Amino acid sequence: MADDPITPESPVGLNQSKIENQKPVRRSLGEGGSKIQRLLAYRLLLGLALGVFVVDQLTKLWIAHRLPLGTYGEAGGAIPVIRGFFYIVHQGNPGAAWSMFAGQGVLLAWLAAGTLVAIFFWRRALGLRARPAQVCFGLLCGGIVGNLLDRLVHGHVIDFIDLHFGSYIYPTFNVADSGICVGVIVYLILSLRAPN
Repeated sequence: MADDPITPESPVGLNQSKIENQKPVRRSLGEGGSKIQRLLAYRLLLGLALGVFVVDQLTKLWIAHRLPLGTYGEAGGAIPVIRGFFYIVHQGNPGAAWSMFAGQGVLLAWLAAGTLVAIFFWRRALGLRARPAQVCFGLLCGGIVGNLLDRLVHGHVIDFIDLHFGSYIYPTFNVADSGICVGVIVYLILSLRAPN
């Protein structure tokens, strides 16, 4: 964070040639503001990440204490929120989205940790000083950390939101998954709308 240029602009909505023509600002750790000031430049990202993480973990904690693992369907003890559409269940997902890579928890944990490290190192290229990018990556990072903690503590991700659309049953998910999906989708939309 020490050599992040202080600018409200980012690749999201910024002309690429303008980025390439900017000269990097190099500062030693003691120059250009304290570590706290540099950290505060990312306060929206950090606040959203913390918010998603806390809500995710609190909802999973409630689910784990309210329903036994494996609870699914009304006959099995699921809580109907809107009958025929929205149920609260308790499922353990040992894989990624839609249970892909089931049984690869260690690989998925390393992938999640690597993603967080990559976001940190490429924060300038990702334009994380800009508020729209901070919103997207705050949601993404909060979700990644929430699911990573599940893998480390439980050996699987706790999923509990179960949606039905007629005969189609959407894969069960959680708050962290929602943060990840919304963050990625909004960032992609903003990136596609950015001028060349």
